[in-house]
Amino acid sequence: MAEVTLAIEAAAVCSDGFPGVLTGLVVEPRARTVTHLVVEPEGGRGLARLVPLDHADAATEPITLRYTEPEFKDLSPAEETLAEFVLGYDVPVQLLPAGEGWRGAGGPVADGGTIPQIREMETIPLIPGSEVEESLGGHVHATDGDVGQFHGLRVDQDNGAVLAVLLKRHPWGHAELAVPIGKVSGFEAGIQLSITKHEVKDLAP
Repeated sequence: MAEVTLAIEAAAVCSDGFPGVLTGLVVEPRARTVTHLVVEPEGGRGLARLVPLDHADAATEPITLRYTEPEFKDLSPAEETLAEFVLGYDVPVQLLPAGEGWRGAGGPVADGGTIPQIREMETIPLIPGSEVEESLGGHVHATDGDVGQFHGLRVDQDNGAVLAVLLKRHPWGHAELAVPIGKVSGFEAGIQLSITKHEVKDLAP
């Protein structure tokens, strides 16, 4: 078994050196497996891509993606940045850098640099089917309350099976705490545990 740690905000790099960062993990809740990494290019809000786990080597640092920059840009979008404009547009439009080869998410697209005024902007996740995204800002919940912020997953890289959930900023002062998958009851609406806060505390080293 090739156990690897997939930590949110870990650096990732394409085979030709194009840099990115891991911003989320796509989980199939019933199988309890990671199917994709959500990788955002440096400084590219709304341009994250879905990278299949078997096309990433997480045993290296940074995580190595088996794609060149153009191949990465052509992967399925993991999110889109929708902006509402005061002038010239009646519906929200996805912003993409002009002339840089980014594939749109299927709706109206505009070059953000040419827009005279943006009224409102938000980033929308685009996760397929019944899968869910676990990302920075998500929380881990014991049966009797919140125990900390989601930090990543330990997985078997060969098949994507989740082995443990990593959390940080929990009440007991350790930088990181691993909760075995056997103590996890679900991956929706944050990560749900089947144990109490006290039992989570007992897992601390």
